[in-house]
Amino acid sequence: MKNRTVTILIIIFVIIILSLFRIKYSEYNLKKVVGACMLAQMQTAESFNKEKSRKYCEEEIKKKLANSE
Repeated sequence: MKNRTVTILIIIFVIIILSLFRIKYSEYNLKKVVGACMLAQMQTAESFNKEKSRKYCEEEIKKKLANSE
């Protein structure tokens, strides 16, 4: 019985740790993707506005993430 309890506690602990890492690094990944999107727009656009580009990229990426979930 004690062995089973320890195993369950370890599994719960691992799930909590993985959830925390997912929350922490998802923002980092989003920033990297937005930066790559802005770089692509800067290379293809004749006139480049940083704020409009950032807003557009964030909206498009969030839309795609919402559709994939």
